[in-house]
Amino acid sequence: MADQKVQGPASYFPSIEKKYGRPISEWQQLVRNAYPAKHMELVAILKNEHGLGHGHANAIVAYTLAEDGLK
Repeated sequence: MADQKVQGPASYFPSIEKKYGRPISEWQQLVRNAYPAKHMELVAILKNEHGLGHGHANAIVAYTLAEDGLK
């Protein structure tokens, strides 16, 4: 069976780590520290306070919320 390509928000993770120099786990912890903020509020935190682009911030938030059963 062929390797399955990573899809969805996680497909952004290698480029996020390369561009911003921090592991995804650190970005996820920042999101979790801001709970119970809503999805777009969490995206805004990553964009405004940490300089992430919208797509990268949205991918981290969506993945983290889904992983935590909050989406």
